[in-house]
Amino acid sequence: MKKLILTLIAALGLLVGAHAEETGIPWDKAPNKTNDLAALQNGAKLFVNYCLNCHSAAFMRYNRLQDIGISEQQIKDNLLFTTDKVGETMKANIDARQAKEWFGTVPPDLTLVARSRAGHGGTGADYLYTYLRTFYRDDTKATGWNNLAFPNVAMPNVLWELQGDRRPVYDKVEAHGHEVEVFKGWEQVRPGTMTTLQYDEAVGDLVSYLQWMAEPAQNTRVRVGVWVLLFLVMAVVFTWRLNASYWKDVK
Repeated sequence: MKKLILTLIAALGLLVGAHAEETGIPWDKAPNKTNDLAALQNGAKLFVNYCLNCHSAAFMRYNRLQDIGISEQQIKDNLLFTTDKVGETMKANIDARQAKEWFGTVPPDLTLVARSRAGHGGTGADYLYTYLRTFYRDDTKATGWNNLAFPNVAMPNVLWELQGDRRPVYDKVEAHGHEVEVFKGWEQVRPGTMTTLQYDEAVGDLVSYLQWMAEPAQNTRVRVGVWVLLFLVMAVVFTWRLNASYWKDVK
């Protein structure tokens, strides 16, 4: 039995190590802006303009965006495509067969991506925040792009105009008798329409929106949960005092 447990632990360690190698660099900590309506509104705008062309959010309706302060008229004027209606779900117009021909795979639905991508490296938001900030040009790939957080990804960098072109810079270090390359940072090859700080903030807004979209009632649930716990604490105090009052004359 002890041998079996040790074998399972070793196998788990190998799997974790393999996953760490597959996902590349460590994940950066994503900012949490799920209570910031301005950030969520900007994230929704970025999502519709840059993500919804290929990726659907089939479990999210446009009119739910009213929960983050966007009016129905604003949704109709700024976030809907010509044929869509405000009560419909966010579906991409891309043809699945064509997408598979172009990218080698069908772009996944993003409704729950911020929850499904959580792993040993951090939360799903941490992964997305790192992923959207680590694209670089790679002429050996069909799309012309690669990614440090997801090596050999099929997706191109749809935000490249905002970020510009960058290339990763590596240091060569000695490890176990071999020379290996370790990621050091980025070199800006061509500037984008945003500075690095502005781009990171925009990606933070987009990731926060994806977090919110994965569970729109999350903040309400947390607030209700706090009040429920406070109520239970008060109920315990009153019950304890009531019990003491009932039994005070019993010897």
